[in-house]
Amino acid sequence: MKSKRILSIILVLITAISLISCSGPSSEVPAATESEPAEVEVTEAEPTEETAPSTLVTDLADVKSAVVQIEAQGTFVDPEGEYTGAGNGSGFIIDPSGLAITNNHVVTGAALLKVWIGGDISKSYNAQILAVSECSDLALIDIDGDGFPYLEWYDGSINVGLEVYAAGFPLGDPEFTLTKGIVSKEEADGESSWSSVNQVIEHDATINPGNSGGPLVTSEGQIVGVNYASIAQAGQFFAIGRDTTLPIIEKFKEGNDVDSLGINAYAISFTDGSTGIWVSSVKSGSAADDAGLKPGDLLTTLEGLNLAEDGSMATYCDIIRTQGAENPLGMEIVRFDTGQTMEGQFNGRALSVTGSYSSSGNTNNANNANTTITDDPVSNPGQFTSPNIVEVYDDGYMAVTDDYGALTVDIPSSWNQIDGSPWSDYWGDLYFDAADITAAPDLDGFLSSYAYSGVSFTASEDWGAIGGYIQLLDGVKSWYEDACTWEWRETYIDPVYEGAYDYWECGRDAGVVVVGARPSAAPTAYLVLVQVQMISDFDVEALERIMDTFDLTDGYLP
Repeated sequence: MKSKRILSIILVLITAISLISCSGPSSEVPAATESEPAEVEVTEAEPTEETAPSTLVTDLADVKSAVVQIEAQGTFVDPEGEYTGAGNGSGFIIDPSGLAITNNHVVTGAALLKVWIGGDISKSYNAQILAVSECSDLALIDIDGDGFPYLEWYDGSINVGLEVYAAGFPLGDPEFTLTKGIVSKEEADGESSWSSVNQVIEHDATINPGNSGGPLVTSEGQIVGVNYASIAQAGQFFAIGRDTTLPIIEKFKEGNDVDSLGINAYAISFTDGSTGIWVSSVKSGSAADDAGLKPGDLLTTLEGLNLAEDGSMATYCDIIRTQGAENPLGMEIVRFDTGQTMEGQFNGRALSVTGSYSSSGNTNNANNANTTITDDPVSNPGQFTSPNIVEVYDDGYMAVTDDYGALTVDIPSSWNQIDGSPWSDYWGDLYFDAADITAAPDLDGFLSSYAYSGVSFTASEDWGAIGGYIQLLDGVKSWYEDACTWEWRETYIDPVYEGAYDYWECGRDAGVVVVGARPSAAPTAYLVLVQVQMISDFDVEALERIMDTFDLTDGYLP
């Protein structure tokens, strides 16, 4: 194992990360638009429809005033244990009373929601979760206050070629963004590890980390859909369509959850081939809570059918939609903290012990769990499966490799969502092939927000054409500079590699270390790029292990 000189960066990072939560770029308070009402004295007389001040947004320029940034704080259980985290997403107001729509995955499991409106960071609002849909990845929240600007829905045909704009607050930054594109597919596939959406619109209006839950609007500022997923490398972005969203909102307004049993969950698989729905948190008073389901349980069957065998929530959601979320639904679970198998019913019989759990390579724990999901609902670019795991250690870490077996690095066992697929792309006129491994406890969260830990380790022989490791670091600055603050660059050296590293502070959520290096013994052979995203002291410890172990093996390097 390499011994690297990184003590100084570890100590500095611990201090830097502790300051992230109270730092963030300033933002101007949005000016009142023509559609915003002036302050008036409330009288007993009910204003008529003709004389009532309107806060309806009627043009694209004013969309910003009705779009919100959301910070969700909560405690969750992943396969390695309990953790507390905060994530950022977007949303949009649909009623002047403060009703707003966002993604279920932005707010589910949160104990506390903070909301900023229109990029104004001088005032935050509390918000209450009124209703959610686990399967359609939608949520209705109520922001404290009233008289807010709001958006209305587009009532025309949503056809390929329709000009659309994605609005939101990407990368945890309070600066509002608006990107332009067209609808590229009217009906895309909506299956993913965290939801099963009936109608998904594919478009090419770029969305970045933190855009989840924000609106996709027309050139007149009318809502077409709710952004929720992307394949950034392919320039494909996805929104939950209007025709799916509107009927669900009507049920939300009546106080009803839709296709939900009360869990924050995702599809997962294990090294022995078993699959299920991992329960990260349970909503108090829900059908799951009443049945005795707990965070950290694995839901293996529902109504006798195995779950997540295709790496998605499709079977789980199809059963709920067929049987009804309010009716008794038989389930079987594994409770890893006690090593028990249990059975019971949602909306019926409470869970009871049926036996003990053990499986080859995975005895009474979830350390070898690997999701079989992708970060988008359409394609399967990376297989997040056990072949990427080389060895699981007793100290809470594991060695992982890419799909070619070219790279190796030690990461926390809880960072068990792994994509080892190769990376090919253009940098300017240079086309390159690279070996790549990306891992995180929540890969979709890592790829879409600075509020999640994770690592990306890449190596390419082709990068020599752009120069050395300094040119490599300078080339990737654009990935971070819009949302993060560059703090410093220092020399990096160990017995195998020489190079440099940059440290970035990224809004309220994270610090990122980016290493560019080359092998000392063969400086022109290849370049490596290591990116580690951190949100806690534990992640700083993980950084040290990653820096000590990243290396090439005897495998094939593209």
